[in-house]
Amino acid sequence: MTDRHSNTAARPCPAGRMKRKRRISAVAVLALATLVTGTGAGFAATTTPSATPVATHAFDTAPATATAPTRSFQGALPAPTGPYAAGEDVIHLTDASRPDPWVPSSGPRRLTVTMVYPAVPGTGTPAPYMTLAEAAGVLRHRKMPASSGVTPQNLAGVTTHAFDGARPQRGKHPLVVLSPAYEDPRMTLTSLATDLASHGYVVALVGHTYEDSGETLANGQTPPCAICDAPATLDFDSVAASRALDVSFVIDQLTHGTTAWPLAHLIDKHEIGMAGHSLGGAAAAATMIADPRVRAGVNMDGSFHPDPMPGQINRPFLMLGTTANTDWEHPWAALGGYKKWLTVTGADHFSFADLDLLQEQAGFPTPALSPERGVEITREYVTAFFDRTLKGTDSPLLDGPSPNNPEVLFQP
Repeated sequence: MTDRHSNTAARPCPAGRMKRKRRISAVAVLALATLVTGTGAGFAATTTPSATPVATHAFDTAPATATAPTRSFQGALPAPTGPYAAGEDVIHLTDASRPDPWVPSSGPRRLTVTMVYPAVPGTGTPAPYMTLAEAAGVLRHRKMPASSGVTPQNLAGVTTHAFDGARPQRGKHPLVVLSPAYEDPRMTLTSLATDLASHGYVVALVGHTYEDSGETLANGQTPPCAICDAPATLDFDSVAASRALDVSFVIDQLTHGTTAWPLAHLIDKHEIGMAGHSLGGAAAAATMIADPRVRAGVNMDGSFHPDPMPGQINRPFLMLGTTANTDWEHPWAALGGYKKWLTVTGADHFSFADLDLLQEQAGFPTPALSPERGVEITREYVTAFFDRTLKGTDSPLLDGPSPNNPEVLFQP
């Protein structure tokens, strides 16, 4: 198992904008939600702008004729493609300066963060996908029946290609913070995290407590979601702003010479990026507005909360999403500096995380774009973007359409 470290610190909160939500989000929900009813489904990538937030559940459109699988689930994520192995640690941080925004009675804000780093191949032991309590939280949150073949044990045991206690590569490496979708635990971005680490990045995969099916905290508790029951009235601008505070605190702890993580010396604190899926993508933009240390950002198929105003984000930004995404025109116009807007033909909302791949391995239908291609495209373009913006290494992938990736379309 991973070494788990606890740290408590106070810090001044960075400036953040807590505006009321002005339009609807592409609210991400676990693709494994389809297993709740034992049916497969396609997933809505975005929704039409509206004055009221609405949650989009995959199982709302499940075909009635599909049946549940009877075989046991055996999940495996794709191996990293870079020259390094992916080491993994799980750390626990407490922001003593800030009460938890969703459950104030629980005390100061507590976060669980998975650190994935460039490691020496052949060292360490295989890391679990999640704790048994986190896996049980996913199944409980989604009311998953036993007939699905998915159990806490086999969900926690998904092969990640990350290794606990692996020996780190020497040198300094850029830091990339990852933020998952609404209701999705941090582990759903593990495929991207391990691949970035294999290409020479330190990755902080942040679990936003009380915003998903459960993150195991330092005290061993795995509290359930506190904000998932009323998405129609949830202020997603406030959630994105709260995540920006989470991320800035994590960056503080990893770069200020504290004992938050014993391998913090691996981080080049001058080269920091952030990527997020769905609401996590909105959080990436909100963090860039509030924290100038984040030099480059990626939004993977998420609405912005709120739309950035001209002049707020003049650093590099990548928008990577489905062709169904209809609400990026205003953010695109407001973004300054180097920017790219890419859409992926055949992808659905969950093609940019582990979710479609795990759904396929559990025996359920998937979108037109194969889950393997979805993961491959996401990894290639996100890595190429950070290589260019944080490492200064150009990649032809970002220059225009590629015959090797005909699904990827460059928008204006």
